[in-house]
Amino acid sequence: MSDDPKFDPATDLQLFRARQKARNRALGFVLLALVVLFFAITIVKMGLHSSGQM
Repeated sequence: MSDDPKFDPATDLQLFRARQKARNRALGFVLLALVVLFFAITIVKMGLHSSGQM
């Protein structure tokens, strides 16, 4: 293993998991925002089409 006293696998794993969790939440937020955006665009286009403005 390592003789470095600063090296702690448990702490490193906890830091890795925390960063991974933050990235996953950010990615989830971006995906959710895209879904909402596509849904809104679809609703607006359907509304314009049904009212004859297209």
